[in-house]
Amino acid sequence: MSEKGDGRDHNPTGFTMWMAGGGVKGGQVIGETDELGLRATEDRLHVHDLHATILWLMGLDHTKTDLPPPGPPRNGLP
Repeated sequence: MSEKGDGRDHNPTGFTMWMAGGGVKGGQVIGETDELGLRATEDRLHVHDLHATILWLMGLDHTKTDLPPPGPPRNGLP
């Protein structure tokens, strides 16, 4: 499956994440995709939840962490 019909492509609707160490519990499976692995069907999460989990494993509270906005630096321009 790909956007142009040939080759590989990114899949933002169902993906695999493998994590180890840093306090991650082993052997967990969270969520499920359809039979093609194309779309998440159960226990869907947003990437923000993944980021919050990684920050928590690093000992940071995502609600108190001030991260810069995405994109290139704006150098003080509006």
